[in-house]
Amino acid sequence: MNKDRPIGIAGAGSIGCFVGGMLAASGRRVALLARPRVVEEITANGLRVTSFDGSEQRLQADHLTLSDDPSIFRDAAAVLVTVKSADTREMADLIARHAPPDVVVVSLQNGVGNVPLLRELLPGRRVLGGMVPFNVVALGDGRFHRSTSGDIVIARDDEGAAAMLSVPGLAMRATDNIDGVQWGKLIVNLNNALNALSNIPLRRQLAQRNWRRLFADQMAEGLAVIRAEGIVPVSPTPLPSSWMPPLLRLPDTVFELLLGRTMKIDPEARSSMWEDLQRGRRTEIDYLQGVITEIAERRGLAAPLSRRIVQLVRQAEAAGRGSPGLTPEQIRGA
Repeated sequence: MNKDRPIGIAGAGSIGCFVGGMLAASGRRVALLARPRVVEEITANGLRVTSFDGSEQRLQADHLTLSDDPSIFRDAAAVLVTVKSADTREMADLIARHAPPDVVVVSLQNGVGNVPLLRELLPGRRVLGGMVPFNVVALGDGRFHRSTSGDIVIARDDEGAAAMLSVPGLAMRATDNIDGVQWGKLIVNLNNALNALSNIPLRRQLAQRNWRRLFADQMAEGLAVIRAEGIVPVSPTPLPSSWMPPLLRLPDTVFELLLGRTMKIDPEARSSMWEDLQRGRRTEIDYLQGVITEIAERRGLAAPLSRRIVQLVRQAEAAGRGSPGLTPEQIRGA
């Protein structure tokens, strides 16, 4: 990967703007493909990326190539795909038409089906899977805030893409099992919907045992379903996926000690699905709980909690009033 050529961000929303900002702050050439609203916001305010650890980077708009025109990818060495899963097909078409044949395409998306789809639609191009473990919140005026900890993980390749994309403050690690890592992230991401439905900050949600028990039951259901498919998930946290349900059910004080040692979370951090509901956007529920229910149906398994959560999120999407602020009991249908 030629470091003199730009890195394209395909879909510069919250994650894309944070990752692009960190890369640009370290001297990399960055081309952000964004919606006109985001282009206007950054043009007017510059790009400000902040983190839970107190770090901050500010960039003037002219330090970036910023446009809603995909031709900005014409000489990209790499394109990092950060769009919602439902938009993968459309973005693949733009990359096929505007990026050079030798571009490295890295999916930094939620879900487990994006890499196969990108490979199908981009034959002959090198496509790598990736996993972003942290949340980013768009705070307005060009500010994008990382609210939880963790390093990006990218599939290992012969050219060392992970190492070449890694910069200070934004570590990217290579893995030989990106499929397992993505399934592990999907299991953890099942809490995205719970947090979105709760309308309370993530840390306060996890501090309450009733919410953790609900999350534990959701994880246990998801793990049982994907293991029936022969999938072995790799946890994005230092703790194995199989340990998480019983740990989540521990008393509050014990769990708080464990959480503090494994993950840093801002007091006001929320899930990306919560932000989608608040902004009236389509969520990725079909690519999270929806994946669990699809496998369960195909294998004749029960996944009542996943089905219930899919239903509640779709109702919230249709209502268009943001998070419904449900309790754990309401989510369970008790």
